[in-house]
Amino acid sequence: MSAQIEPIRKQAYEAGKLAKRLRHQVGQAIADFNMIEDGDKVMVCLSGGKDSYTMLDMLLSLQAKAPVRFDLIAVNLDQKQPDFPEHVLPQYLTERGVPFHIIEQDTYSTVTRVIPAGKTMCSLCSRLRRGALYQWAAANGVSKIALGHHRDDILGTFFLNLFYQAQLKAMPPKLRSDDGRHVVIRPLAYCKETDIAEYATQRGFPIIPCNLCGSQENLQRKAVKRMMDDWEKQQPGRSENIFRALGSVSPSQLADRKLFDFAALGAREDAVRADAHSWLAGVSDEP
Repeated sequence: MSAQIEPIRKQAYEAGKLAKRLRHQVGQAIADFNMIEDGDKVMVCLSGGKDSYTMLDMLLSLQAKAPVRFDLIAVNLDQKQPDFPEHVLPQYLTERGVPFHIIEQDTYSTVTRVIPAGKTMCSLCSRLRRGALYQWAAANGVSKIALGHHRDDILGTFFLNLFYQAQLKAMPPKLRSDDGRHVVIRPLAYCKETDIAEYATQRGFPIIPCNLCGSQENLQRKAVKRMMDDWEKQQPGRSENIFRALGSVSPSQLADRKLFDFAALGAREDAVRADAHSWLAGVSDEP
């Protein structure tokens, strides 16, 4: 009997460690970037995927223990994709006692009409989805919009911009929308995708696949993900180092003339005078 119980205990122990690690990482990201403040109304954008379920679960856990008071409302955009199981999210959220709202907007027909067959739909789909969510947030007193992007999403975006747009740019953990009306937060910014996937499996979330873009296998983002996965196999911890580098930037060591005034850069006058004095006194080895 004890031989049968031991694996169960070990599994429960590992599950507890994973949950604790994710809660710590989410809490740390929220603290580091001041994502949530007292009195905030946080709109948790719930797609039905592993990332957004995990984000909601973490925020609910932290809400119960947080030193500040904030409200959560889960919001899903029903894009009217064929065979979309409309009952899954309302049933799950009702069972958990989470306030929610379903936005119904047929972005699926728009995307499939505008984008030629076989072409990438993600960009247009994302813009339409973001517009619908922002509009609802503005009309309902939402102060923060929480998205489920994780560390690997941020790194993937960084490499896509580097390789294809010639820009050093990624997804920030916190940003203000272009029109200045919304603050977007990414509480999973410090979390690895593999940890999120394992947690979602352990929790048994009712995952809803995206039939609109999930079948587009030859996307640039998927190629970047394969590259990152290979790197991680060859040298574990490389992705973490790259992510940490995004938070340790030295503008004077790059080449962006808008970010650092290279044109005005010269030797400091006090350093020049000190060097001259040393030479005249015979201290310097310079000729």
